[in-house]
Amino acid sequence: MQELVTAVERARNAVIDAVKDLRPDQATFKPSPDEWSIVENFEHLYLAEISGLTKIWAAARQVRAGIAWADARPNHGKSIEDVVATTWKPKEVAPGIAIPHIGGPLEAWISSLRSLRSVLADLARELDGLDLEAIVFPHYLSGPLDGRQRLEFLRFHMERHLAQIRRLRSHSAFPK
Repeated sequence: MQELVTAVERARNAVIDAVKDLRPDQATFKPSPDEWSIVENFEHLYLAEISGLTKIWAAARQVRAGIAWADARPNHGKSIEDVVATTWKPKEVAPGIAIPHIGGPLEAWISSLRSLRSVLADLARELDGLDLEAIVFPHYLSGPLDGRQRLEFLRFHMERHLAQIRRLRSHSAFPK
């Protein structure tokens, strides 16, 4: 499990490193009204991660209480990349809970995303001794994911948004 946590932290660090030099006008740049700015990407990453962490935690508590997932598990044994490839459309809409709506400066969202390091570390301690495959909670788009897949998703999701941030930064209208 430590490898999964380390991969999440590497992805988080890469996302933060990709934006730490930005000015406010660059952080809020939007090439079109239907695309998120870098600040909005960060707010989304924070909201999505805290939601995912709490769901993993709740599912682990269920397992500790002797309550096992009894429904179908169509994603069992698959990597998160395979799950996403078969369950997502090219451009998906985030669930309401993870749609940016608070606002604020990039630095506040960087700090917020960093703050999840301790939540993830605490969750890892909660998961210690449990079978990650027994910890199952449905994902908004992909259906039931186990604990391993959920932790893989945190990494995957940050890498996905890192690519979006890099595309924003390379856009021809991005403020210089």
